[in-house]
Amino acid sequence: MSNHPPKAGSLDSTAVARIRTETLDWRFKSVPTELCGRTIEEATAIRPRLFDDGFLGPFVVLESAALEHNLATMAAWCARHGVALAPHGKTTMAPQLFERQLEHGAWGITAANAGQLRVYRAFGVSRILLANQLIDASALRWLAGELDGDPEFTFACWVDSVRGVTLMTEALSAAGASRPVDVLLELGAAGGRTGVRDRDSALAVAAAVRDSPALRLTGAGGYEGVLAHDATPESLARIDSYLDDLRSLVLALSEQDLLDRSRPTVVTAGGSAFFDRVAEGITTGWPEDLDVLPILRSGAYLTHDDGFYRGISPLGTSPRSAGESLRSALRAWAQVTSKPEPHLALLTLGRRDASFDQGLPEPQWHRAPGRLPARLDGHEVTALNDQHAFLRLPDESPVEVGDWIGLGLSHPCTVFDKWPLLPVVDRDGETVVDFVRTYF
Repeated sequence: MSNHPPKAGSLDSTAVARIRTETLDWRFKSVPTELCGRTIEEATAIRPRLFDDGFLGPFVVLESAALEHNLATMAAWCARHGVALAPHGKTTMAPQLFERQLEHGAWGITAANAGQLRVYRAFGVSRILLANQLIDASALRWLAGELDGDPEFTFACWVDSVRGVTLMTEALSAAGASRPVDVLLELGAAGGRTGVRDRDSALAVAAAVRDSPALRLTGAGGYEGVLAHDATPESLARIDSYLDDLRSLVLALSEQDLLDRSRPTVVTAGGSAFFDRVAEGITTGWPEDLDVLPILRSGAYLTHDDGFYRGISPLGTSPRSAGESLRSALRAWAQVTSKPEPHLALLTLGRRDASFDQGLPEPQWHRAPGRLPARLDGHEVTALNDQHAFLRLPDESPVEVGDWIGLGLSHPCTVFDKWPLLPVVDRDGETVVDFVRTYF
């Protein structure tokens, strides 16, 4: 394995800067009326305050100090463990945040589909992993044009079937592509998602790539997160076994001379739940003559959360790895709109506003009129409708109609898609110091 850390990826900073020239208006559901007609840059310069300057609730904000902490923490962790990072951009679909990840040393950005890939390239992302097999002829024709038009653009996607290799080859040949497309053989597992399930199938796919004039096999990868949903010894053993199989597959590809050896061999895995096991699995056990580039694709580390990842992350509340813990950088604020029963309040936040697929929002803060936020204990969101949250109140609850409740959120991947614009707040939790634009 190479001892030289790879150079960080890049993007078009001018294109990212243009985001701040967009004019705010009714399209951005929480933006104050007073800020409509101003650009994002102009609105940021005012440093508006969430509760004093007309923001329309509910709203979700990013906390700047936690974001910076998570960026620095993950960059340092990856450097210590000898892995490159290509965070999954589908979590945020926010080029402003991609830029910060790349500034903190990320090798590239991972995408899940062709639509995301096109967004990335609109902002000049220089290295992209597409964590799926790309077989759509229209997308491949577009990709061929991107590769031919930019010699500095590095791209790789998965392959997991001979049929897929055939479809890719036909589409790229028809498009007259002059650069071969790099592909990584995806290893799946029983009960998993995509990816080859056995060694013979894997070698057959690799041989098909070898024989393709349009493709080049540059490594292997997969996704372990679907194989376990907790950190019990049994689950961790399942993850480790999968990574052993991935290593064995790469070694077999190398021994049978099926890999393109003109560049480092990419070996990649890693969601945000088990990246400690992945780092160990993809950086160990390699022969000296095999130049391996191990890449994590963890994306949710950037904002972390107050739910699923808080409990399972190697840098969560029950850490499995040395280093500072990650911090939740997402906060939702909703107003109490009704208190129809002594132990029930309804909040102006629902499934249209917050994630609910990996746990319900967690009430953490109470803000009464004219008062600073105070910690809120003993309260629980028990259900979400489209536009309402059901808040169960204990005896002697301070919560009244008109108050604001600050909520922690679980699973950031299903939060960002609900918000085309998110305010970024300073350490006081209320002063807006930036806005982040998303493109879903």
